[in-house]
Amino acid sequence: MRYRIAVVGGGPAGLTFARVLRRHGHPVTILERDPAPDARPLGGTLDLHEELGQRALDKAGLLAEFRALSRPEGQAMRILDADGTVLRDWRPRPDDRAHPEIDRGQLRDLLLGPLDVQWGRGVTRVVPGARDGVPVHFADGRQETFDLVVGADGAWSRVRPAVSSATPTYTGVTYVETSLDDVDTRHPDLARLIGDGSVAAYGVNRALVAQRNSGGHVKVYAQFRAPLDWHTNLDPADAEAVRSSLLALFDGWAAPVLGLLRHGTAFVHRPLHVLPVSHTWTHVPGVTLLGDAAHLMPPLGAGANLAMLEGAELAESLAARPEDLDETVRAFEERMWARAGRWAKITTAGLERLVSPDPAAALALFDQVQPS
Repeated sequence: MRYRIAVVGGGPAGLTFARVLRRHGHPVTILERDPAPDARPLGGTLDLHEELGQRALDKAGLLAEFRALSRPEGQAMRILDADGTVLRDWRPRPDDRAHPEIDRGQLRDLLLGPLDVQWGRGVTRVVPGARDGVPVHFADGRQETFDLVVGADGAWSRVRPAVSSATPTYTGVTYVETSLDDVDTRHPDLARLIGDGSVAAYGVNRALVAQRNSGGHVKVYAQFRAPLDWHTNLDPADAEAVRSSLLALFDGWAAPVLGLLRHGTAFVHRPLHVLPVSHTWTHVPGVTLLGDAAHLMPPLGAGANLAMLEGAELAESLAARPEDLDETVRAFEERMWARAGRWAKITTAGLERLVSPDPAAALALFDQVQPS
């Protein structure tokens, strides 16, 4: 295969695509706007499903290494009500590998391996239709041409406009993220509350979720329905002002639950946006999308898993049928749209139940998906 292939974005989708393509002996150019691997925090932990993310890692030859790094105990889940009463306490079996957790940084390093990423290559636009390939324009004014450009550059993709006019819309739900460090030593009561995996408390149109990462690090998410501009009068850099605002929003909740906010450090505003549930596009030769760039959906455990499997499947398809690049990509898109559409419906409905006027709806949802 002599094609010039570029993937825009060095996240799970783009790196899985590049890693599988490399395993089949084909080079790929990885373009990442971040100046270095550690340029910004990567977020919390990911649960990789056996039939999705783990399957992708198997295609990349990395499943054994993933199992050595992952935390099966992180599948534990505890549900509370707003007064702190434990409603459910699910714990995985010792041999349960259905969806173990792994830190995003660990997953990125695992996927990076021998890959050569061009860091600091911010893409501004992709212009299909040229006779000799697809021009990619960069923030520094330069331009390169490729036979295939794969947009794996997330929610606000710079590649997406080349194939679709769709843009993300606000769901009405906002997350505010904070963190706890060295939780077992500094906050032992909260460590016991969280357990080995996650704890979640649900109230009317709001929730508090804490998720254990490795090394005693915990991510905490305040989730609530609010206008997109709810924080207009808050300085996001003023942690105490944000904390006070959140504590007022969760006024009346049990003190141990509110401790997740009281002891948090910096706060990050994360309004949830989505693409249309059945987002598709008219096929454009030389350009396609993966992951959030193609099907941004609520963050309920499917997004990264789908993105990784899509990257692996597209790479395998290209390696198996190099004689017809365009038709191979077209067939892949059809398969991706069908599967992603199903998951988008599931996660959209899930968000409506998790952050809803009826906290019992969240509990009922977990009862459906957790083992008895």
